[in-house]
Amino acid sequence: MTGPNKTFDTIILGAGAAGMMCATQTGGRVLLVDQARAPGEKIRISGGGRCNFTNLHAGPDNFLSQNPHFAKSALSRYTQWDFLELVARHGIAWHEKTLGQLFCDGSAKEIIAMLIREMRGAELRLRTTVSSVARSGNRFMVNLDTGESLTCRNFVVACGGKSIPKMGASGLGYQIARHFGLPVTETRPALVPLTFGDRFKPLAGVSLPARTSCNGASFEEAVLFTHRGLSGPAILQISSYWREGAAIVLNLWPAGDLLEKLRAERQKSGRRDISTKLAEWLPKRLVSYLAGLHGWHGNLADHSDPALAGIVQAITTWELHPTGTEGYRTAEVTLGGVDTDALSSKTMQAKDVPGLYFIGEVVDVTGWLGGYNFQWAWSSGWAAGVAIASRMAQGEGL
Repeated sequence: MTGPNKTFDTIILGAGAAGMMCATQTGGRVLLVDQARAPGEKIRISGGGRCNFTNLHAGPDNFLSQNPHFAKSALSRYTQWDFLELVARHGIAWHEKTLGQLFCDGSAKEIIAMLIREMRGAELRLRTTVSSVARSGNRFMVNLDTGESLTCRNFVVACGGKSIPKMGASGLGYQIARHFGLPVTETRPALVPLTFGDRFKPLAGVSLPARTSCNGASFEEAVLFTHRGLSGPAILQISSYWREGAAIVLNLWPAGDLLEKLRAERQKSGRRDISTKLAEWLPKRLVSYLAGLHGWHGNLADHSDPALAGIVQAITTWELHPTGTEGYRTAEVTLGGVDTDALSSKTMQAKDVPGLYFIGEVVDVTGWLGGYNFQWAWSSGWAAGVAIASRMAQGEGL
């Protein structure tokens, strides 16, 4: 014993979505440690303050990992429907936006308050972090940056990845994994804008629906041109698949009937300027930019079928080479993380270190944009919490 109130059944590093969800299931004396000033800070700012808390279509196919099968167990045992039941039980109103994305009608703070109530008195230490953790016998010795020394039977790493460092994100979870001999896969920013130097400065603010493709993946949502490059949901999605040196392909007319429309307009209004006509269907600044890039000029009647097909091809298969990404500063999540080969997919426990768990973003499981990463936090946190409760009930780690 280290003294009064210094021994816990479970210490959870990270009071975010995964950590709090884990604490709702563990039972016993639980301490959550987080360097933020309040629990659930990423929940609070997500979805424009309304929290895109899950997605109706969440399933293993919406996640990236070196082992695409790893997430199946947790996602199937605690689903989006289970979380919706919890939300309904707490009387939180919600609505569906596009593509199955679910948001609070009111505030993301309702989700945080719900989780705090469900934690049933778990202790919170905010503006605090773990300075070291070691295993001694069946327990973990945990030192905080406050100078306190604690012990616990179960230690859960739920401190996320490197994305949004201004909110305190760091590589601490990966350091702990390596300390205990767990491998960590390559990490990189994901769900992040792509940069192109100042190439698109003249188009900054232009937005339109488009399909983006890269390395076999394709997403059809909005694309936004910025001073630094490209953003918007379709770009954030494809950024998880892009690698340095690779091209992305933009289809600015994903409906697929542009050539027929141009041929029909040539029949009706052959004297119309080609750029003027295109500007009725696409943003004017974008058409002007593309016309200058490809030398489009003249009336519709002056363009043969092959010429119109060339224009359509330029609009629907625009190949671009990003110079990079905006990095962890604006990335919504971190791709990669603690290698899933070192973890149990059922319990999230380290295979070779009993009582040590990794959940949420720190693990090499990364979801698409649209509530999928929150669902992974709920599912992995729940799986670990239930496993810890079972472990304690069986007297393991005593």
